[in-house]
Order: sequence, then structure tokens, then C-alpha cells
Amino acid sequence: MTLSEKSKDEKTLENKIENHIGAASNIEIKFQYQELDKEIKLDLVTLNPKHNQSFLFHSVVGYSKVDSLNKMLEYIENYKDKESSYTIQWSLKENSGLNTSYFRAANLLSAIEKFYFERDISSTVVFSVVLNPIS
Repeated sequence: MTLSEKSKDEKTLENKIENHIGAASNIEIKFQYQELDKEIKLDLVTLNPKHNQSFLFHSVVGYSKVDSLNKMLEYIENYKDKESSYTIQWSLKENSGLNTSYFRAANLLSAIEKFYFERDISSTVVFSVVLNPIS
């Protein structure tokens, strides 16, 4: 089976992940798979329709697509208890409107890396990155 073909298990796991994340908000989810040596890297990317920008939600590496999806599902079921919440206020350079995006990350640097995932660093202006209080 090639990387682009999906098994029934893969579709089921992707649907569970989409329902878990997308059900709480109006965001689109993209599953980006990359073949590494003998592993599969899965980048879960969210697209916010409000400002039409995408951000990294989380990355995992597994020995197969199903293994990567299972690891991602496990992360999604537990990340709120294990990672801190950050708020990033930003604007596109060609647009003066202020946007606010929220991230869960282990630390401030990880939150910024999720923000800049597959993005030209010079395309945005970041006004603030704040660690949100624990609720």
C-alpha cells in the first residue's frame, strides 16, 4: 500500500481525531504524512476559516500510518492535562487586522514553532505571546 492509500482503520482514526478537535470549533483539519526512513511522520494541521491561516496542532512519528494516528489520538485525548495554554496575538504584514490564536504546548518555544509551522517568518508580525493562567 502506498502512502496515499487509506485503509479502513486509517479513515476511522482520522474521523475520531477530526470529531474530537473539529467538534469543539469551526476549524478544518489536515493530516500531512511524510515517509521517513522506516517511519511515518504525521503533522496534524488546523485551518481557521476566520483568517484562513493554518497552524501545527501536533506532530508524531510512528512505524505506520495507523500507529501514527493512534499516537495522535492518544495525544489529543490527554494534551489539555499535560500542556500549557498560550495566546498569540498577530497580524499578517499585508493586513493590519489583529488576530488571536490559541495553542497548547510544552513551552513557549514550542507554541511559537507551532505558529510558524510552514510559514515564512517575515509574513507575520507577532505582538504578544502569553502563557494563559491555569484554570
